[in-house]
Amino acid sequence: MPKRNTQQRRHNIIADLNVTGEVSVESLAKQFDTSEVTIRKDLAALENSGLLLRRYGGAVALPNEITEIKADKLSEQKRAIAKQAALLIRDHNRIIIDSGQTTAALVSELASKKGLVVMTNALSIANEIHALESEPTLLMTGGTWDANSEAFQGQVAEQVLRSYDFDQLFIGADGIDINRGTTTFNELIGLSRVMAEVAREVIVMVESDKIAKKIPNLELSWQQIHTLITDDGLSEEARKALKEQGINLIIA
Repeated sequence: MPKRNTQQRRHNIIADLNVTGEVSVESLAKQFDTSEVTIRKDLAALENSGLLLRRYGGAVALPNEITEIKADKLSEQKRAIAKQAALLIRDHNRIIIDSGQTTAALVSELASKKGLVVMTNALSIANEIHALESEPTLLMTGGTWDANSEAFQGQVAEQVLRSYDFDQLFIGADGIDINRGTTTFNELIGLSRVMAEVAREVIVMVESDKIAKKIPNLELSWQQIHTLITDDGLSEEARKALKEQGINLIIA
């Protein structure tokens, strides 16, 4: 069988899995005329998307009800925001992707980008980046594991970040204070601020229902933010107020 592009091949793997209930790396590599390394990356990406479970030498299907629950976790708003964010990334850019569900949605949009260098503090995001067939250079902050944010934090992580410089930071928020900037429930905000310091452009990715949601801990001020990407649920009043902060506002 001739080689297929990544999306089509992964779609066909799921189709086969739905019929047989189980697939092997060896048989898939032969079926799609590609390497076992490529197939393993496919299976890792599909597992991260909640579509299968990897097993030694292959993968098995998930029960339908579990698949549906996991698929629902990634909202249409997050997907739309991620697509807009990806348009800002050029080939060979050096980027940081902070931990979070909205920022994690960006990873699948990087498949067509060439020569990226991607730093993250989240293991789940790192696994998805590693599974990309485009094979971006992957960097991790290391540091102290924080169970609340499910990411590495602390002084070691900050020191690692300061050893590099980046074109862009993609970061989420628990809330947006229109007068002050991004806010968070997490009191460990030092790493986010260092990420902003070492990036030439700071892009906040946040769903509209978090805007005007005030939370005590200020994470990044508007002076540190260049672009905010949100969905079309944003009110006209909020749009006007955000633009008055001097940022680039993108509605997905």
